[in-house]
Amino acid sequence: MSLADKAKNKAEELAGKAKEATGDATDDVDLQAEGRADQSEAQVKQAGEHAKDAAKDVKDAFTS
Repeated sequence: MSLADKAKNKAEELAGKAKEATGDATDDVDLQAEGRADQSEAQVKQAGEHAKDAAKDVKDAFTS
């Protein structure tokens, strides 16, 4: 996973946390849910990138 992808995914996750916290502070359940959804989406992207990295490492180990 490139550094830019890592940073982008982390920024999305942090934005989701901020959105959820704002929803908590204002008792806005829709904003809370949207923040949690944003966090989940970013975490899924991170997991996919980690899986791609692991597959590349395995491939590199067998082709080296």
